[in-house]
Amino acid sequence: MNEVKQNDQKSRYELTVDGELAGFAQYADRGGQRVVYHTEVFPAFGGRGLSNVLVTEALADVRTSGKRLVPVCPLVAAFVEKHPEQGDVADPVTPEVEEWVKKTQ
Repeated sequence: MNEVKQNDQKSRYELTVDGELAGFAQYADRGGQRVVYHTEVFPAFGGRGLSNVLVTEALADVRTSGKRLVPVCPLVAAFVEKHPEQGDVADPVTPEVEEWVKKTQ
């Protein structure tokens, strides 16, 4: 069974498959924005569409929280572009946000 949970201590959404960590989406909050800057699904879990599960659930949480998504991570940006119906909570990535992410990592 696939499950995505927010891990506040590590500032990331974690994807588990049958209880085993399969990947994560790392974020940093910037005011009313949740900047997702790195997403990873571990190779042993590749090819199952799990990155879509992870991003879909992370996006649902961002929407519920009332925050705005800034998809710095190329995978998340591609997901939002491919699914424009999900883009209603997305803000554009600006050079200012990219610089801010570099400083927070």
